[in-house]
Amino acid sequence: MTDPTIRTQTVIESTTYRDGERALADPVTKAAAAAVIDNPYAGEWQEDLSLLTEWGADLGGRLATAAVDRLGGPETVEGYGKGGIVGTEGELEHVAAMLHPELGTPLREAVGGGEAIIPSAKKRGGPGTCLDVPTHYKDEAYVRTHYDAMPVRIEDAPAADELVLIVVATDGGRPHPRIGGLQIDELED
Repeated sequence: MTDPTIRTQTVIESTTYRDGERALADPVTKAAAAAVIDNPYAGEWQEDLSLLTEWGADLGGRLATAAVDRLGGPETVEGYGKGGIVGTEGELEHVAAMLHPELGTPLREAVGGGEAIIPSAKKRGGPGTCLDVPTHYKDEAYVRTHYDAMPVRIEDAPAADELVLIVVATDGGRPHPRIGGLQIDELED
């Protein structure tokens, strides 16, 4: 396997201390790790996208580790998500090939578990395109307190012939959740 050509790699951290009229008893931090890479199939049809799948597993695993490390390690992670943006000369399927077939295993390893499906989003766009990467609780898909997203934007990416791969990890759910549904403390071990 040839390695992807990485132009930039970024880790973005956002901590919420207050939402609306109240401070949070426990601030919530979200960390996104993103890599901007050359798209080898920009502007051309390629039937076999297995190279992108391999890159998604390898690079996605490294990004997951970077996001988790920013939060302080796997024991702090409660939520996760993944996403990607393909430049205008590429196809959504290019970023889907990186996100879906193989990235889940290394992401779950990085967060120390992850029984729930990993929510994802993908988009086509140019430099500065913002992607709201969906997140939810890593071990149970129906923990409503953790249905959220993290907006991720790389100012100068993707160029028309690039891909942006993004992994998000969180150490909590939404601020002040109170719409009901399954709560973390109701989960059975």
